[in-house]
Amino acid sequence: MDHTLLPHLRNPAAPGRIRVDMHVHTMWSGDSTTTPDEIAEAVVRTGVDVICVTDHHAIEGARRLARTLPCRVVVGEEVATHTGELIGLFLTERIPQGLPARETAERIRAQGGLVYVPHPFDPMRRNLAEETLVDLTERGLIDAVEVINAKTSLDSLNARASRWAHDHRLAAGAGSDSHVPEALAAAVVEMPDFDGPGSFLAALAEGRPVGRHHDPPRRWRPRIIPSTEP
Repeated sequence: MDHTLLPHLRNPAAPGRIRVDMHVHTMWSGDSTTTPDEIAEAVVRTGVDVICVTDHHAIEGARRLARTLPCRVVVGEEVATHTGELIGLFLTERIPQGLPARETAERIRAQGGLVYVPHPFDPMRRNLAEETLVDLTERGLIDAVEVINAKTSLDSLNARASRWAHDHRLAAGAGSDSHVPEALAAAVVEMPDFDGPGSFLAALAEGRPVGRHHDPPRRWRPRIIPSTEP
């Protein structure tokens, strides 16, 4: 047992279950300087099985990491809409920023992707406006809601997200929202395995979000971050 890990990571997942961090940022995000080597080291340290790489307005990093990391990678993107952020998972093409939220969700679905609402009630995280959340929910354009975001410091905000997911029969997700490698897997979903978007959503419905607030500052390291294309 590794006692340096967060409590929910100290023991293996239950038999037949995997651990998925649904919200991870890398140096392709622009507001994170986490390199591929740092991500790889964090994956090994935490033992996480799958990470959803959800860089801001970029999927190239996720594509590259899918070929090199010692875990599986879901290609995603965190997209700024007119009224807050949405995440697309299982993407094949980048979604442009600045579109209406409804169009963003429709473009995600058109690729066969899943629409995931990050930090829905946290105003410090550029959350989706509540009227937009209501509209997308009523239109059936949301697949899952993040009920544990490890950068959200108030448990009440995550609890509100959990109630929203439950009341509207939406799958409950969890993610570290990590912008530093030390935060990877601070929140995960323990769920059955999957082999594509449809089975991911079905497995997520049987999953258990676990984790806690963990937003460590970046330790200073000299580095040169190469330029990255979207």
